[in-house]
Amino acid sequence: MSTNQTDIIIIGAGLSGIGAACHLKRKNPGKNFLILEAREEIGGTWSLFKYPGIRSDSDMYTFGYSFKTWDDDKSFADAPSILKYLNEATIEYKVKDKIVFNQKVVSYNFDTKQNLWTIKTINSKTKKEENYVSQFIFNASGYYDYDNGFTPIFKGLNKFKGIFIHPQKWDKNLDYKNKKVVVIGSGATAVTIVPKIAKEVEKVTMLQRSPTYIAALPNKDKVAKFIKKILPSKAAHKTIRTKNILADMIFYNLCRKYPNKMKKIILKGIKKVLGDFPIEPHFTPNYKPWDQRFCLVPDGDFFKAIKSGKADVKTEIIETFTENGIELKSGETLEADIIVSATGLKLLPFGGAKISLNNQSFDITKQFIYKGLMLSELPNFFVFAGYTNASWTLKSDLTSEYISRVLKFMDKKNYQSIKSKVIEENLGELPLINLDSGYIHRAMDILPKQGDKFPWRLYQNYILDYKVLRINSVKDKRVIFK
Repeated sequence: MSTNQTDIIIIGAGLSGIGAACHLKRKNPGKNFLILEAREEIGGTWSLFKYPGIRSDSDMYTFGYSFKTWDDDKSFADAPSILKYLNEATIEYKVKDKIVFNQKVVSYNFDTKQNLWTIKTINSKTKKEENYVSQFIFNASGYYDYDNGFTPIFKGLNKFKGIFIHPQKWDKNLDYKNKKVVVIGSGATAVTIVPKIAKEVEKVTMLQRSPTYIAALPNKDKVAKFIKKILPSKAAHKTIRTKNILADMIFYNLCRKYPNKMKKIILKGIKKVLGDFPIEPHFTPNYKPWDQRFCLVPDGDFFKAIKSGKADVKTEIIETFTENGIELKSGETLEADIIVSATGLKLLPFGGAKISLNNQSFDITKQFIYKGLMLSELPNFFVFAGYTNASWTLKSDLTSEYISRVLKFMDKKNYQSIKSKVIEENLGELPLINLDSGYIHRAMDILPKQGDKFPWRLYQNYILDYKVLRINSVKDKRVIFK
């Protein structure tokens, strides 16, 4: 077993991991680092998922990096475009040769005497074990299980004679032309697949237990196009990014402050696009806007597919699967050749790797998250997690900016370790993620906590985080430098 030593190990070569590496090259060029990627290619989510139409439901001016312009006309990008953008970033900032592929992390152990992490990996292909040693870990491994998505226990599933598939395990050779397809689910994956396959199938039905808020936005931003005409590329990117951040924040806060008014406006917009198709009960959720994540459909493609008659929506409970489809509680049967279970993800913090402190198991569920980027009591370990109410990358970008400042401060003072500590008495506990979604409820017992007051509380607010992570001093009585 060989050992490789460097200053920083970045876990994951997805959007956050590549972004963190580019930031180091820009802001901390003296630091050596490696990126450990469990798979054979970069991209994370965007290379793992292969289902039809996979795309971002956040605009690319905010979902892309602050330091790299988005030059495409389309605001909402498909996976190949996102992968192209990521590959360009690895070349532009010379981080491609820093990636070690097929390295799945099994465990982390921090030695407080040496102030060093030992990372144990297993090669996904050869099964060979490796050890890596670093002073810091940047964990950008994402938040869900890459091996398996979530599928509920469906009664009678074994009776079904057709094809049953989860989008996370999509077979790109699957032939759905002229077939009857049922997509179970009401989230971003379902509303992406339905319009993409609608033209080729005989019929596609989105079967949902309860509806989700869905809004249509134009895929080509006319204001952005105008800004790009009058400003140089970098200035235009920055201006459009700021515009979109503010627009998203205003919309989110209006939904939180005036939920009933905003619900009426959202439903009015859907009714306008759908025409005669009834919005009750299919598009009228029984929760407030932004209690769960919003679904955005570029150019209203999902609504257009329904209006065309090739796609349909059913809001019903599944009674049982049958040989030829699904029997609903109402007694109606949906015939299907293919059933897609777009029923969500399984959360898996830190890729399921075990964390130890001086060879003693470290329980993350007992810890609080400091400013959304450090676990309490865990030294030299930074977490990359994005927003739930805005583009993921906005927060991971700010995290990189904060870490850059921390590293410079530590070098200046000759410190070797940093950790956060709860000093508040009776700090209240809140669930880590403030959404009322099934995948979050299912994972409550495996996630760290957030507190009921700052800086242990995550406010999901970019402007507040900008001040805290880019402007405020890194010195804080809750942070211990050694």
